Amino acid sequence: MTETSASRPASTILLLRDGAQAEIEVFMMVRHHQIEFNSGALVFPGGSVDAGDKEIVARSDLYSGGEGLSEADRGFRIAAIRETFEESGILLARSKGTGLPVDANRAGEIADAHRVALNEHKISFLKILDDNGLQLALDTLVPYAHWITPEGMPKRFDTWFFLAAAPPDQLGAHDGRESTDSIWVSPREAVEGGESGRFKLPFPTTRNLIRLAKQESVSAALDHARGMSIITVMPVMTKTETGRQLRIPREAGYDGEVFEVGALG
Repeated sequence: MTETSASRPASTILLLRDGAQAEIEVFMMVRHHQIEFNSGALVFPGGSVDAGDKEIVARSDLYSGGEGLSEADRGFRIAAIRETFEESGILLARSKGTGLPVDANRAGEIADAHRVALNEHKISFLKILDDNGLQLALDTLVPYAHWITPEGMPKRFDTWFFLAAAPPDQLGAHDGRESTDSIWVSPREAVEGGESGRFKLPFPTTRNLIRLAKQESVSAALDHARGMSIITVMPVMTKTETGRQLRIPREAGYDGEVFEVGALG
């Protein structure tokens, strides 16, 4: 019998912008081929909740929009914003002095000054926020999905997916370490790329892209997400003669219950 590892809390953000051809676009990155989890896959920025995120939770002056959220929920959102900054340079924050969103120029300055050191664990995200008079904009994140890696997998994550409108003119760029490429792509094109072999897409990524492709604008996608009931998805995996089969709750809103998949990776 396979011993089930505990699931690690994690977060990811689907950063959205209105693109051409009446389609929204989402920021995605290609995971480095030497990364242990989902190597080579096209994914949204994100990662595990860490101890530093919990330290920020305890400093309510370092974020805004956390009213009514539990400590755990704030931790998921803080991790999502930190990981997105580490991996893309996009910063969802406000100036503590003015309450105004950090603009692209200021975000770029902060990324240039601190992003490498942050990725190398030479400076904490808390110190970056403190030194630059910033508050993380937790209320810009809208919960979109909650997935837990199937039991029996060697690495398991308890992941919250959030939607957020990308700040104006913050275009994002991969870090060259965990990710080797980045693109703004319509959900439709990303899914088609997964089907054609152009992209390697994890199953949860594919299902969330298919759902997102039904929305024609960023505002429509955010409104839709705000009205949703989030159903936790922990796929149940079974082996079949042709590969693997995943079963998820139909009420989670992914247009089905049983899906044929290849290796989960």
